[in-house]
Amino acid sequence: MAKKIENFELLNPIEKIVGKNRLELTREDIIKVILARNIERVTFHYTALDGKLKELKLPVTNRKYVELILTEGERVDGSSLFKGMVDTGKSDLYVVPQYNTAFLNPFDSGSIDFICRFINPEGNHAEFPPDSISYKASTLLKKRTGMELWALGELEFYLLSEPQSNIFPMPKQAGYHGSSPYLKSGPIINEMVRHISQITGNIKYAHGEVGCLNKIESEFDEIKGKTGEQVEIEFLPTPIEDTGDILVLARWIIRNVAYRHNCVATFIPKLEIGHAGSGMHVHMTLMKNGKNAIVDSKGLLNNTARQLIGGLCNFATSINAFGNTVASSYLRLVPNQEAPTKVCWSAMNRHALIRVPLGWTGISNLAKKVNPQQPESENNFDSRQTVELRSPDGSCNSHLLLAGIATAVKWGLDNPKESMALANASEVKTDIKKLFESGKLPNLPGSCEESAEILLANRKLFEKDGIFPDYVIDYIANQLKGIGDKEMNKKLFSLSDDKRIEESRRIMHRDIHKN
Repeated sequence: MAKKIENFELLNPIEKIVGKNRLELTREDIIKVILARNIERVTFHYTALDGKLKELKLPVTNRKYVELILTEGERVDGSSLFKGMVDTGKSDLYVVPQYNTAFLNPFDSGSIDFICRFINPEGNHAEFPPDSISYKASTLLKKRTGMELWALGELEFYLLSEPQSNIFPMPKQAGYHGSSPYLKSGPIINEMVRHISQITGNIKYAHGEVGCLNKIESEFDEIKGKTGEQVEIEFLPTPIEDTGDILVLARWIIRNVAYRHNCVATFIPKLEIGHAGSGMHVHMTLMKNGKNAIVDSKGLLNNTARQLIGGLCNFATSINAFGNTVASSYLRLVPNQEAPTKVCWSAMNRHALIRVPLGWTGISNLAKKVNPQQPESENNFDSRQTVELRSPDGSCNSHLLLAGIATAVKWGLDNPKESMALANASEVKTDIKKLFESGKLPNLPGSCEESAEILLANRKLFEKDGIFPDYVIDYIANQLKGIGDKEMNKKLFSLSDDKRIEESRRIMHRDIHKN
């Protein structure tokens, strides 16, 4: 029996129209929406090799044609979407809509949109698209362990706009959870949150982040002279094959809303030296039978959690190849900036690569503490404990990053003895800064080129069980090598202060629209 659909304002409008949860949507439901809203076109979306959302518009001319495209999908040129990876002689792919992703396009009132999957000529999931790799990694982990990997992203970005009033200026590095009138971008953030919520249903919250720039100095006219406010939108955990789509969709929505307000939204890791960089931290947990599987009956981390952490530690330096893909990634991953530089983990410490955040351990119904008039809650909420990986940034390919993380977690669960030993050896319980200075902890890569070398040295970890095709690993490594940043930081520090700042800005700003 279908669950009753409540009429909350931010509920997906399609769910309201058909009275069903999106997971239950059928072709007939989609046609019902098309007729009810006088839809003029169906838009197919899919994620290409550049990590951005693509689209194909199909006009709604008659019912038979709509049924055809919803049933069979359409044909696209894979050699253009995956340039440099797919041979032009074997380039055709099908894109087939996944009904439960349907949404009404907030920027095109005549369109109903879908996320599509790439299907090869034999009728199977194509092996090389990022979303297919993420799906393979998730499916194999569940098959081997009986557990699902769920994740959420903390999507940080700068919203750049023309200078406004100087009234109530935001002090430098003081934007964290700022409110109006100091934070000027509140109405734009509200619009972003509304659209993302209605489409994905999975936003946790949004807030101002630390960074704020009064005037950007740049050789690029698109951002030169603009002001910048840093924003974070954090999501709720979902199975990783959905998480990748949500993050790609969110960036698409954020950029579109910014564009309509004559603003630029950028997810690059670093915008200015001395100001907060933008990460894309990933929180994760393992679910079994609908319950959080990384905590014991008291809500404390169990051995499964330590195996997960051990797997992340083993793969950490290689995962940078998917999570930190531009030169400025390695201007963000520097000491004393709440960005990791060493392979270790700790409870709540933001300098650690892997952090175990506060998770309501052993406590509940906190509202009763501040609202004594409130009767006891009848809800029995599951544990919200997660493990956070803090190295990735906005340059990442979301699906490949999540696939790499799932592969690491699977290794940890498949090799409990080794992963537990790694977790025990990598835990930091004392002063983390002193331990950093001791040189006892392994370093994260210092450049894209170094990340490529480490990925190639450890490629068998990712290629095992056919999760990552070998030519995908080669492609990623070659792209990273081509950046030519191996001695970047050394070269920068050999320059005078003015020249170093000028060259740093050039490196940072050239990737303003990466992924």
